[in-house]
Amino acid sequence: MSLYQRIHGELWRNIWVVGDLHGCYGLLMQHLDRVAFQPMQDLLISVGDLIDRGSEDVECLMLLNQPWFRAVRGNHEEMMLDALEGNGHANLWVANGGGWYFDLNVNQQHRVKTLLHRIAELPLIIEVVTGDKKMVICHADYPDDHYAFNKSVDPFQVVWNRQRINRAQRGSMSLIGGADQFFFGHTPVRKPFKSANQLYIDTGAVFCGNLTLVQLQHRVKAGASSVTPVTGDR
Repeated sequence: MSLYQRIHGELWRNIWVVGDLHGCYGLLMQHLDRVAFQPMQDLLISVGDLIDRGSEDVECLMLLNQPWFRAVRGNHEEMMLDALEGNGHANLWVANGGGWYFDLNVNQQHRVKTLLHRIAELPLIIEVVTGDKKMVICHADYPDDHYAFNKSVDPFQVVWNRQRINRAQRGSMSLIGGADQFFFGHTPVRKPFKSANQLYIDTGAVFCGNLTLVQLQHRVKAGASSVTPVTGDR
């Protein structure tokens, strides 16, 4: 696993980031159709938690094979790896929606296991450079007051931490320096929640059908970019 990954916007036409999928593959496809996503030209980045609680977990994992898809590791991928490759104790994963794996037949389980190496290689932090903007995507938090590529931060806090959003929801907002915008999932919110230069986009797709896409780059011509939230339900 590499902690950081950098993506250069000039390689793509449009770039989108999507909130926690939790097995809602069909809902994602509806949203991509709605925004006229073009796999040959566009890129989709996930804030993690592709799996658990929904009904299309395998389909969401198979996105990792697509050249137009990137993701950071979420805590549900972390629990999956711990259960299937780590200590072998699956109780925590099952308690948080991982029981779907054990309901699969042998062939389906084998198909999922072929993706474990991809899951293990997922970065925890993706930096997107588009035009003159630098945007950062993590699952739960960037646990520092100033961002820098390859800076040492606590991996556990990147995947699990809720302290920053809890403070923000109580009215105590804190800017993170070093980048223009940060995108997080992990903590469900009714609608995209903005705090200083952070946007939380886990809008409960698996609970209420509300999935959020945010457009990081819209290239009409070289150097043109924009940040546009698109939230919708079924």
